[in-house]
Amino acid sequence: MAQTERRDAPELPDFSLLKRLARDQLIFLLEQLPGKKDLFIDADLMSPLDRIANVTILKQHEVDKLYKVELKPIVSSSDQLCFLIRPRIQTVKWISEVVNSDKAAGRFRRYKIIFTPQKFYACETVLEEQGVYGDVTTDEWNFYILPLDDDILSLELPEFFRDNFLEGDQRWVTTGGSALNLLQSVYGSFSKIYGIGRCAKMVYESWRELMEEGEQRTRQPEFAKVFLIDRDVDFVTPLCSQVVYEGLVDDIFRIKCGSVEFGPDVTSSDKSIKVMLNSQDKVFNEIRNEHFSNVFGFLSQKAKNLQTAYDKRRGMDIQQMKAFVADELKGLKQEHRLLSLHIGASESMMKKKTKQDFQELLKTEHSLLEGFEIRECITCIEEHINRQVSMIESLRLLCLLSITENGLLSKDYRSLKAQFLQSYGIEHLLTFANLKQLGLLEEQQAGETLTVMESKVGKLVNDKTAGKLTDAFSSLAKKSNFRALSKKLTLVPKSGEEYDLRVPRDMAYIFSGAYIPLSCKLIEQVLERDGWTGLEEVSRMLNGQEFAVTGGSSSSEARTKTDAQRIVLVMFLGGCTFSEISALRFLGKERGCRFIVLTTAITNSARLLEALLDNHP
Repeated sequence: MAQTERRDAPELPDFSLLKRLARDQLIFLLEQLPGKKDLFIDADLMSPLDRIANVTILKQHEVDKLYKVELKPIVSSSDQLCFLIRPRIQTVKWISEVVNSDKAAGRFRRYKIIFTPQKFYACETVLEEQGVYGDVTTDEWNFYILPLDDDILSLELPEFFRDNFLEGDQRWVTTGGSALNLLQSVYGSFSKIYGIGRCAKMVYESWRELMEEGEQRTRQPEFAKVFLIDRDVDFVTPLCSQVVYEGLVDDIFRIKCGSVEFGPDVTSSDKSIKVMLNSQDKVFNEIRNEHFSNVFGFLSQKAKNLQTAYDKRRGMDIQQMKAFVADELKGLKQEHRLLSLHIGASESMMKKKTKQDFQELLKTEHSLLEGFEIRECITCIEEHINRQVSMIESLRLLCLLSITENGLLSKDYRSLKAQFLQSYGIEHLLTFANLKQLGLLEEQQAGETLTVMESKVGKLVNDKTAGKLTDAFSSLAKKSNFRALSKKLTLVPKSGEEYDLRVPRDMAYIFSGAYIPLSCKLIEQVLERDGWTGLEEVSRMLNGQEFAVTGGSSSSEARTKTDAQRIVLVMFLGGCTFSEISALRFLGKERGCRFIVLTTAITNSARLLEALLDNHP
């Protein structure tokens, strides 16, 4: 099993304060529309809102009825309508239609739009164009961060990835800066900020502007180091199959806003059950970061221990039984319920993930990461496509092949693309354009790639000779940035070495010992070196945009040994996987520090690729 927490590990800050701040601001905004009102909520805000202010709290502040925004005519009879929405033009146009429809019918109501996390100028322009700007009041609910667990914070903005990296829409950059500003105002100054990626740099600059505009408060920081990283710095990690328990649960059952719905196949009844997955669930907390192969052994031992605890009742006298019922029975029953659910979930996952297909997929994946038997991998991917097993799985393997090989040879690219479109539909032609734009699935161009060795040789000879060398090299298998990065950072352990998953020795355990996540390895190296010195070549291969700056705190040098210096906030821009979170937890235990993950949203291979489909809303 994975290691237990080091005794000297620092305490994490209390993030429940962020929930209270968000709840208080929302209540204040609702009370600005006094009297009974109906509340319309964006569908993707319902789960986060439930974590902040449930129905009971809303009812206490005169919310009469709740509706989901469905972009169709409304049935509300209330004289006051409040809309809690993301700043999307389509939704604002719908609200304008509601207002204009009421005006045409001679009906007078009061309307309030609460944009979250902020309102954009484009939305106000739409209200003006539709002729309703003077009929509605608008406000902002600065709900930037939702704490999902003790060490996981989320902006709950899944659209950030597509908007920023594919569409080039940078409107969420200021939201990222505002989230950092909120954390600093509540939990103290940052002493050191590291980052890599274009978006990371913009978020950092946005945060600096906000900090310079605002009041400077000096207080003891609760965490002092921040690392900002773009999702496109490392696409390989989210494209790999997750095999730690929490990642597998997310892949199969889809964890949403920190909770999951287990169906009848897990609950052994005809009902589905919604379960919160966090450190409060003692069973889940002990297995969440474990490789799946270890989970059944742990759950089995837990069941035996639980039975032993129940068996203590035998031979008790009245007083002892009374004490047992008062002190232990409720806790044992709760643990028993959770244990049953996780055993059911594990059995369900075992049925799906121990099939021959899954084992073949993992073997193919590991071969791609290691750079072995590529022709066999291509054959396996072709078979997967032609059997129409799963469109997203096929796309995932194609992207993994392309990234690890620095693009596909022209004949392979055209053949695989044709087979994919024949199997899954010609409408996915635009999906290929999206994937190409992000560098996820590309066709190699003759002579486009030079290895480091070729570049050095080229500098030593004249242009004519260098041209001939380039032509000669282009006919050979090309070495990609991933291969070079993998070698430089030792991302793939040497093949043939035994890897004991019960006693993991490095972060590679989260992928069965086959691969250390590039994102997490970068974080480890930069923190170890306190900057990018010595990583210049790595940074160049990742297209640069790296930075390391000292923050505005004068306490950075004086308190290098404090707990705050051993707590690192890592901000993933474009999504973060549960596998990466598990890897950072492992690294923290190894180094006697703690990582807090702040992400725009939780992601995995399916979510990442679904966001790039041509028919994505």
